[in-house]
Amino acid sequence: MWGSRIWVLLLSLFPLTLSAQSMADQGQYLLQLANCYSCHTDTENDGPALAGGRRLETEFGIFWTPNITPDSETGIGHWSDEQFIAAVRHGRAPDGSYYFPAFPYPAYRNMEPGDILAIKAYLFSQAGVRQENRPHELNWYVKRWLMPVWTKLNELLSPDQEEQAASRGAYLVDTLGHCNECHTPRNRIGILDWGQRLRGNKDLSAPDISWTDSGIGQWSDDELVDLFRYGALPDGDYVADHMAEVVEYSTSKWSEDDLKAAISYIRTIQ
Repeated sequence: MWGSRIWVLLLSLFPLTLSAQSMADQGQYLLQLANCYSCHTDTENDGPALAGGRRLETEFGIFWTPNITPDSETGIGHWSDEQFIAAVRHGRAPDGSYYFPAFPYPAYRNMEPGDILAIKAYLFSQAGVRQENRPHELNWYVKRWLMPVWTKLNELLSPDQEEQAASRGAYLVDTLGHCNECHTPRNRIGILDWGQRLRGNKDLSAPDISWTDSGIGQWSDDELVDLFRYGALPDGDYVADHMAEVVEYSTSKWSEDDLKAAISYIRTIQ
C-alpha cells in the first residue's frame, strides 16, 4: 500500500509530459492490452460498455463483474489515483477489503503505476453508466475474510516480480495480458501451478499454449500472428467462446511491435 502512495506522490511532483487527452489515448491502448472490456461488459446481453454485469462461472461459484465506469454512485467515479492503483495492483477496495482473484490483480501487481493511471484517465474520459453491481454467488467456503491470507500465500508461491516484467514480452504476456490466469492450471485453493506454466487449464477449457510439442511449439510466427489478429488456427478453424472475445477486444488491436515481443517471449516458455 505504501508503494502506491509513493508512486502517486512522485507522479504529482513532476510536470506531466502527456496532455490529458494523450494520457487517455495511451490508457485506451493499455485497456485493450489488459482486455478490461470483455470482462467488464455484459457482451452476451448487449450491456453498456464497462458497466459490469458479466457472469463468470467458476469452480468457486459465480462472480459478477463490477461497473468500472466513472459513475459516482455505482462505478468508480469517486476513486482517487491511490485507490485505483491499490485496487489494480493489490486487490484492495477503497474500504480496505480484498477483492476475489476472479479480478486478476495477482497478475497486475507488476503493472507500472503510470500505466494504471493512464487506464484510469481513459475510463474517466468516458461517460458514467449508472448500473448497480450484483453480489457474487459463491460456494459456502469462499469467504472474503480469507483473502488476505490467500493473497500473501499467492505472492510467496509466485515468481519474482522483476522476473515477470523483465522484458516487454513478459510484461505483455504475464502482466497486462494475464495469460497465465486462464492457461496455467491451479491447485485446490486457486493458486497458479507455476511448474505447469501455460500448460492449459481444463477447468476453464483453456488449451496448452506453452512452447512444447503438446502446446504450440510447432506453430510458425505467421500462424501465431493469425491467431492473435484474427483468431485463426493452423487447422483452418477459429477460436471460440472467451478466447474469441480476447481476440476481438484485445489481441487484434495490439501493435506489430507488441505482437512480436509477445511471440518472442512465448517461445521461451517450455
